[in-house]
Amino acid sequence: MVLMVMMLMVTMPAVQAQTPQPKDTTEVVGDTLAADSAMAMIDADLSASDDESLADGSLHKQLKKKFIEGSAGFMSLVALALVLGLAFCIERIVYLTLSEVNTKKLLADVDARLEKDDIEGAKDLCRNTRGPVASICYQALLHIREKIDDIDRQLTNYGTVQISNMEKGCSWIRLFIAVAPSLGFLGTVIGMVMSFDQIESAGNISPTIVAKGMKVALITTIFGIVVAIILQFFYSYILSKIDRLTTQMEEGAITLMDGISKYKARNNG
Repeated sequence: MVLMVMMLMVTMPAVQAQTPQPKDTTEVVGDTLAADSAMAMIDADLSASDDESLADGSLHKQLKKKFIEGSAGFMSLVALALVLGLAFCIERIVYLTLSEVNTKKLLADVDARLEKDDIEGAKDLCRNTRGPVASICYQALLHIREKIDDIDRQLTNYGTVQISNMEKGCSWIRLFIAVAPSLGFLGTVIGMVMSFDQIESAGNISPTIVAKGMKVALITTIFGIVVAIILQFFYSYILSKIDRLTTQMEEGAITLMDGISKYKARNNG
């Protein structure tokens, strides 16, 4: 009995500690206000995301609207210049990229075959390698029985042909770079003439009429200048690749002529 009474006395405080105590009214109101403020912040975030999505959609609509406002005829011509110019740029970049090879390794392999007097093997190596450097080496090996001066002259002439092949299509890119802003300026001038016609029809110089006409006229100029900048960037990159390949061709020709001179010295010309 004593043990049971002691156990009851120990368990009673634990039960009282676990019994939830009623909250004060002030605490309940504070929790409710905190929950309401959290919901308000969530709603604000959702509305902000909705506004951003609407802004994205309106950006596309604004671009379309500006394209139409800038006289769809002239804007279409400028867009066509952009598409055709990019087509020529991509074609040149692909061609020049495929023309690049490991020049040092190619010349080392050709020189190793020349030291073994394996002219046909060197020809096959150059024939099966793409790029202008390999073509220059192949032309030199075709005329290896001739004099050094004649071989040098052949390499100079053939190098000019290879440079012309690398620059093929660049004239069209330059044309589109010049045409795009010119079409934009033409659209601007025509837009200004149309603006003056509207002023003449209205009978007074209204700032609204003048501002609207000038805005529409300048859109074509902006678009033409942007197209010219884009094409100029690609054109400069193409010229850098052509210069690098031309330098490799010159170095390859010099190295190969040294190898041919040694070959002729070993075989008494």
